[in-house]
Amino acid sequence: MMMRTVQSRATSGSSSGMTRRLAVISVLGFASGLPFALTDATLQAWLAVAEVDIETIGVFSLLTLPYVLKFIWAPVLDRFVPPLFGRRRAWMLISQLAIIVLLAALAARDPVAEIGVVALIALLLAFASATQDVAVDAFRAESLRPRERGLGAGLSVAGYRIATIVSGAGAFVYADRFGFNAAYGAAAAIMVVGLFASFAAKEPIADPPTGLREAIVEPFRTFFLRRDALAFVALIVLYKLGDAAAGRLSIAFLVRSLEFNLSEIGALYKGLGLLATLLGGVLGGALMIRFGLYRSLFAFALLQTLTNFGFVALSMSEKSLGLLMGVVGLENLSGGMGTAAFVALLIALCDRRYTATQFALLTGLASLGRVFSGPPAGVAVEMAGWTTFFFATVIVSLPVLILLLRMRSALDQLDVTDGEAKAS
Repeated sequence: MMMRTVQSRATSGSSSGMTRRLAVISVLGFASGLPFALTDATLQAWLAVAEVDIETIGVFSLLTLPYVLKFIWAPVLDRFVPPLFGRRRAWMLISQLAIIVLLAALAARDPVAEIGVVALIALLLAFASATQDVAVDAFRAESLRPRERGLGAGLSVAGYRIATIVSGAGAFVYADRFGFNAAYGAAAAIMVVGLFASFAAKEPIADPPTGLREAIVEPFRTFFLRRDALAFVALIVLYKLGDAAAGRLSIAFLVRSLEFNLSEIGALYKGLGLLATLLGGVLGGALMIRFGLYRSLFAFALLQTLTNFGFVALSMSEKSLGLLMGVVGLENLSGGMGTAAFVALLIALCDRRYTATQFALLTGLASLGRVFSGPPAGVAVEMAGWTTFFFATVIVSLPVLILLLRMRSALDQLDVTDGEAKAS
């Protein structure tokens, strides 16, 4: 009788601890997702509505560069422990406080009269947001028990996606009524939930690296000693390039060329698009169980390429809500499927000893296409028009299909080794 009571209490305590961890990780996923759109699509819409020229809007896409380069300072978050709250919690709190202050600063600016100041604040905001991503990713990896990882990852992604609704579709609709300054002020207030989650979190027990070589050199050395390391780098950079290029100036396209209003874009392009992305992620994950990593990557990349023709059709037609719904639904469905396979690839490539730094490196590489496609996209639209630009994004998507065909053996091996590093 006493033994059963002890076991019951242990089970109850374990269940309570798991519930708390998952709840905290869900809210931290939301906190990670909230600032991203505010430095990217929502900021692009603000500039478009303020009638900033299209080439400047294209250059503004470079302000998300910290999301690409976060692997550079990720080892700092591994190596150094602030004096209060523990290593992971402290870095989360520091980055979240910075995000709140910077969002409030943006809310007080005029992008026409103070374009340089807005650019600087947005750059700092992206840096703080990328730092939060590194800290939250590391916290999640170290906090979840093995049996909780699948559910924890799913809840974290769900929190992130919900945040993109708030800072994307929600911000568009809110800005349509009250202006973008008010929308950024509201986002600063909402971001406070991240602070509550960081305070409520339990610091994971993990020893920091003992020296600079372990913290900085080893994560990179072990990755680039892998067979086909450079081919994997190319695959990571190219896999979402065509998809990212098509979507890079899509908000400006809908506002300037087709004259959709912010509420329509928020409800259809961002709201419907996000739902389609979530459905695509679930469907893609389910199909991967049957088809494996290589076949899923190839099939979903092909779908992403084909759905870019939808933007070509939009650019050749009059304003049509029905056509927009169809294009947005299919494009985001295929994009969600591609993302599911792509994230599985990144996880498989990570050496479990250096997950935080290597994941930051790989996601940074993956962001190259999204960040650097902006400026040439703006120039291409000015020179050739929207239809030619969107058709070019289809052509840009073709090299990754050829690369996937050449890498089939290496990708099949990842399925077999389950992510173990194979150095040559």
